[in-house]
Amino acid sequence: MKQMIVIIEEVWNEVPLLRIEQAGAEDQELPVFTYFHGFTSAREHNLPIAYMLAEKGYRVILPEALHHGIREDNVSSSKRQMEFFAIVKENLHDLRQIHQYASEKGLIQKDRFAIGGTSMGGITTCAALTQFDWIKAGMVMMGSPKIAAFARGMVDAVKKSGVEMNIPDEEMEQLFTSLEKIDLSLHPEAIGDRPMFFWHGDQDPVVPYIHSRSFYETLEYEAADQDQFTYVTEAGSGHKVSRKAMLAGTAWLEKVL
Repeated sequence: MKQMIVIIEEVWNEVPLLRIEQAGAEDQELPVFTYFHGFTSAREHNLPIAYMLAEKGYRVILPEALHHGIREDNVSSSKRQMEFFAIVKENLHDLRQIHQYASEKGLIQKDRFAIGGTSMGGITTCAALTQFDWIKAGMVMMGSPKIAAFARGMVDAVKKSGVEMNIPDEEMEQLFTSLEKIDLSLHPEAIGDRPMFFWHGDQDPVVPYIHSRSFYETLEYEAADQDQFTYVTEAGSGHKVSRKAMLAGTAWLEKVL
């Protein structure tokens, strides 16, 4: 008989989120997996992978990102675009709040706390690994570990499109410098012995496939443990997480958390 899965809407330390787990486990210590959604998406859009993991006994947390979903606050699409990296940084703040709340409430089983995310959420995952040593593993779905290079690419694309940014070059350089501090490709030593999973379609027109692929190849070459890093790709796949990706990610998390 299949276990019933429950979805609970809560606010943890001012972070609105969905909590997905097996019915009856609400007060139990469980391995916790926090998964961040992508840009212009919302927390409930990741319920499929949350359901898959909850079936396996995980407590899955789906936070709502700043300027998204119930936190949208009628912000314009152009302002949200300009706030992209501020949203990533807010995700890092929210993650700290989530971990603190879960720790204080006794919801984490033996420090088994991992994170993941799609696109902007995958970028958040990579950045978080440079900041928090209590993260045990990271799942990156079509995200970039090269956030500074990604930012420069975004700015170049806007300039080439002819859109006026109205941001001084000095201010842009300050942004790039601040992002270098949370750029996993510039601080790979921060990973330590923590396992990472990457999935990326090789025809992604939004987040460059080469960012994660080249980073993974460097990690794999230098890794003492060849099983520490996993990379799954799909030829011809664009900017959408497939069922194959979710199944592969779920199977990976079962092994490492």
